[in-house]
Amino acid sequence: MNKIPMTASGYQTLQNDLKKLKNKDRPNIIAAISEARSHGDLSENAEYQYAKEQQSLIEGKIADLENAVSRAEVIDVKSLEGNEIKFGATVVIQDDDNGEIVTYQIVGEYESDIKNNKLSVSSPLARGLINKSVDDIVEINSPKGQKSYTIKSVKYI
Repeated sequence: MNKIPMTASGYQTLQNDLKKLKNKDRPNIIAAISEARSHGDLSENAEYQYAKEQQSLIEGKIADLENAVSRAEVIDVKSLEGNEIKFGATVVIQDDDNGEIVTYQIVGEYESDIKNNKLSVSSPLARGLINKSVDDIVEINSPKGQKSYTIKSVKYI
């Protein structure tokens, strides 16, 4: 069984999400099913059908998160160091085309959030950055074509 790398904060978020699904969302949907069931004929009861679909989605999410938690390999980013980019690194890169500078942290798939500059380790950009260091130029094939970035800094915070 393959381990899933994640940061300590990502692991904590995953556990919190799982706890919410089990302790809040699951009981709420069970109550909604019970309420819809009391309305009579289940074959024509849209509320019941919707609640059952929601229950199926919640149970699927719970199973997925339980699997991820059981396979998690928590990596203490603060204990890492070096000039090469590895999992957990916070990287400042510059777009060579427009000069835009962006900071990303390379994190596990379950904790990636591009809006908060958390880049999945399996994304094309992160894969291109791994094992590179400051001042290296990285060429990435993106949906918009070939992109070129210069690495400005690498930190483990």
